[in-house]
Amino acid sequence: MTKQELAERIRAASYKEGDFLLRSGRRSTFYVDKYLFETQPDILAEVGKLLATHVDKTTTRIAGAELGGVPLAAATSMASGKPFVIVRNAKKDYGTTKMFEGAIEKGDRVLLVEDIATTGGQVLEAAKVLSDAGAVVQRIVAVVDRAEGAADNIRKAGHEFAALFTGKDLRIPGAAY
Repeated sequence: MTKQELAERIRAASYKEGDFLLRSGRRSTFYVDKYLFETQPDILAEVGKLLATHVDKTTTRIAGAELGGVPLAAATSMASGKPFVIVRNAKKDYGTTKMFEGAIEKGDRVLLVEDIATTGGQVLEAAKVLSDAGAVVQRIVAVVDRAEGAADNIRKAGHEFAALFTGKDLRIPGAAY
């Protein structure tokens, strides 16, 4: 599948118009429902392959925040052969009580994958969890950048940022791309 064909598959599977409240607190007239594209095996496999192109020889782990980042991290892990870590949104109060699942070793170099980047708030929280555990977040890559501040916020926090697709790629009318 070409990158343009993948963009069309993502759009067909997940693009919605209406009035939506985003995690950032902003309202939007469009929504890319990550769960609708992440649950399609053909899309998820191709997205994992594209995300894996951001793995370099120094990358030791892939990470994704729950819930949307988990299938992306798993797909990227399978495509790259690197182990992955799941970053929790909240600390659990039982078992190991960790903020992440999987192994992190001090000095691990992590590719952190994100589904939809709006302001970057959730992925920056995940990056902090990984950094606090001793890992180095070498790069954050989103499947879709809504171009509403995430790239700037992530870079200001000291991380490299890239996105596989923008609103232009997904043919989203009126998007801030």
